[in-house]
Amino acid sequence: MITSKDRAYLKRIIACQQPVCQIGKDALSAACLEGISQALTAREVIKINVLQNCDESAKDLANQIAEKLGCDVVGVIGRKIIVYKFNPKNKTHALELK
Repeated sequence: MITSKDRAYLKRIIACQQPVCQIGKDALSAACLEGISQALTAREVIKINVLQNCDESAKDLANQIAEKLGCDVVGVIGRKIIVYKFNPKNKTHALELK
């Protein structure tokens, strides 16, 4: 679980980065979840773009991603989802850079 200060910090560092993954009309396919999982392993915090042709809302998708991958939802801003998952194997961690 992350605190509100951690959420604010993670939003600030991810703001200038491009989305790593896009979710379209197929919503959360197995390939999409695998890509998100690999990106979380490598980066710990990622931004995901929900395309307009997706039938589900960004908040619902964020909750599904958090449930299936065991990560924390940092925030949902419009059609952008920011998620965080701690990886103990990384040498530097996103929240230790504060």
